[in-house]
Amino acid sequence: MKILSVKLLRLVIFHCYSLGDYFLKYFLILCNLMFTVLGLMILGLGFWGLISKESFAQEKIGSIGTDPMLILVSVGFLLTMLCLTGCVGALRENHCLLKLFSATVLVLITAQVIIAILAHTLRDQIGVYLRSGMLAAMSRYQDDLDLRFITDEIQSNLQCCGADNYRDWEYYNCSAPGVLACGVPATCCVDPLENGTVWNSQCGVGAQLLDEFTAQSVIFLGGCLGGISRWIEQHEGLLGTVVTIIFGVQILMLFITLRLMERIKRHKV
Repeated sequence: MKILSVKLLRLVIFHCYSLGDYFLKYFLILCNLMFTVLGLMILGLGFWGLISKESFAQEKIGSIGTDPMLILVSVGFLLTMLCLTGCVGALRENHCLLKLFSATVLVLITAQVIIAILAHTLRDQIGVYLRSGMLAAMSRYQDDLDLRFITDEIQSNLQCCGADNYRDWEYYNCSAPGVLACGVPATCCVDPLENGTVWNSQCGVGAQLLDEFTAQSVIFLGGCLGGISRWIEQHEGLLGTVVTIIFGVQILMLFITLRLMERIKRHKV
């Protein structure tokens, strides 16, 4: 009777343990499916950007390697493939796929930790690089649609103009031809809408000829670097929470994968 009770106890413990393992298994599958959908959305967005700009046209195909949309395509493809590997590996209980998935996730976690440490250590240098990058984007504002879109989005959302101030728009110097000479882009304007409805692309014409007191009623005087710093400070708590959640999910997925691999190995034995 005592031996039978011990066997029943072991059987109950075994089934409870297996139930927990199966819960972790399908939780891992669900997480990977969600990230697969995210990867497909990023991939689709990248292809949509390339197609909308006609980057596959014969005259533009040579410069497609420098297109920023290619970054979205690459990230979306890699994320989709990684999560599909984890999803199929967990579903089929394939030890090799799970090993590949866990190794990749571990590399990503390590890379993120290193990047975070470097970003904290080199934050002053990052500011210098960011300023140089924005000035370079401003100098190519009229020639590169992607840089123009990014610059306009930053200026309109942060209500700023230029890198340090509106005087940074040297591209529109007073010797430049066209109506925008001595001016700034419309996204620098305080009120870029004419009569509240129509976009006025020439609202920044001649803004650099104005003194600061007069110009402040027409355009934003402050630069976008200061605006970015203020935005980060205002949303520091939210950004920290999002980063912590993403990092925690990755660690949890790594733990579940290792647990599932151990269970598969024990099952084979």
